[in-house]
Amino acid sequence: MKLKIIELFGWYGTVAIVGAYALVSFSVIQSNSFLYQFLNLTGAVGIVLISFNKKAYQPAVLNIIWTIIALVAIGKIFL
Repeated sequence: MKLKIIELFGWYGTVAIVGAYALVSFSVIQSNSFLYQFLNLTGAVGIVLISFNKKAYQPAVLNIIWTIIALVAIGKIFL
């Protein structure tokens, strides 16, 4: 059961990041919107979880950086 939940987080992460990119690319939302940054943040966390679970460290590191960027951007939105 635990593995299935982690797999769901990984799939959510993929859909969230690609979805965020598509929404910005087609001018549905702006790159400085909270929704865009939230999708990137939560998507990256999902991919970090599945990456560490599968011992795939390169995507984990990439998405930790992606998470930090999203957190800083969210901070700029609210400050």
